[in-house]
Amino acid sequence: MTSYKDLGLSNTVDLFAKAVAGGYALPAYNFNNMEQMQAIIQACVETRSPVILQVSSGARKYANSTLLRNMAKGAVEYAKELGYPIPIVLHLDHGDSYELCVDCIENGFSSVMIDGSHLPYDENVALTRKVCDYAHSRKDYVSVEGELGVLAGVEDDVSAEHSHYTRPEEVEDFVKKTGVDSLAISIGTSHGRAKFKPEQCTRNAEGVLIPPPLRFDILGEIERRIPGFPIVLHGSSSVPMEYVRMIEQFGGRLKDSVGIPEEQLRRAARSAVCKINIDSDGRLAMTALIRKTLAEKPEEFDPRKYLGPARDELKKLYMHKNVEVLGSAGKA
Repeated sequence: MTSYKDLGLSNTVDLFAKAVAGGYALPAYNFNNMEQMQAIIQACVETRSPVILQVSSGARKYANSTLLRNMAKGAVEYAKELGYPIPIVLHLDHGDSYELCVDCIENGFSSVMIDGSHLPYDENVALTRKVCDYAHSRKDYVSVEGELGVLAGVEDDVSAEHSHYTRPEEVEDFVKKTGVDSLAISIGTSHGRAKFKPEQCTRNAEGVLIPPPLRFDILGEIERRIPGFPIVLHGSSSVPMEYVRMIEQFGGRLKDSVGIPEEQLRRAARSAVCKINIDSDGRLAMTALIRKTLAEKPEEFDPRKYLGPARDELKKLYMHKNVEVLGSAGKA
């Protein structure tokens, strides 16, 4: 059994309180491998941003839980080597069972999400309460994220064809009964790189899909009911068209790609939204540069020669997110 404090990690409690008060959101970046980890830590150290390293259940299966735990420990040491020891959280993204959350907590995670949003309300409350009771009773307090409302889309092991917005009238009761430290809500974001169907969108003069706006009225009502409580947005990649075009230029097919406009995410980050999840954007950046490098250098077979440029582009993307979108730069 490993405590996150033995790894040099932080939970989210104080970090979220500062973010809500300061009008910014912490970046929550998913990772599966070394290059992604390097890019995240380099970007966050250089921008002086705290960071949440997110691991999905799919990532645990892919990369092995022991290796991931030690990569997180390595990330803490790496940040120190780079000259600035930023706060780092290791977070389970979309935990789907009590057993998975317990296993992560016992293996050094400092924060877990239990996603009971697909369950009937009372069952969601009971499952979330059970995870909170365990996480909060540890000698080193582990923070817990719950969810109300369902996001559409597909990403890793998370899949939902239909979405429904969070009901503001439920949030106060849910937070009180469960004891969660933060709450993921549904106000129009969506998982994956094709977040909306074309018929849900309009098109600009260049033919690019423009998504429907986020429901800031729902967010405002939630903030009114649970003032100052940490709110989380999932499915918040912006799906940059330059990466989509690059992937398609070099042989990929990403039909009807559309994300969440960055200006809407910045507006959300100024509110009680203190954690914004970004995964698909990182996948697009890496894939675009790998495809480009291999197409332009067909003789190349050294993984470092195509993963290196992909890592550098990912770092550039994350620095942009920290500075221009989330407002987390300079907050570490």
